[in-house]
Amino acid sequence: MDKNDQLFLQFLYIFHASAMQAMGKIKNPVTDKVEKNMEQAKQAIEMIEMIKEKTNNNLSADLSKALQTFISELKLNYVEELNKN
Repeated sequence: MDKNDQLFLQFLYIFHASAMQAMGKIKNPVTDKVEKNMEQAKQAIEMIEMIKEKTNNNLSADLSKALQTFISELKLNYVEELNKN
């Protein structure tokens, strides 16, 4: 995997971590508390979906698979958190 591919994965992970944090799945590193903001989580997921749309047919098979895996995992966790309420 080349440097740009690694950077792209790190870029995706930023949105992934943001969504997981907003769903209360991981602690906010600034406040050291679990906080929940489902609207913020939804926006982070939508950002990753937008990245998928904008990079369609422009990524390697590995990066496309990673991108889809991030989206699937986040959507499953999002629905799980919505169903808790």
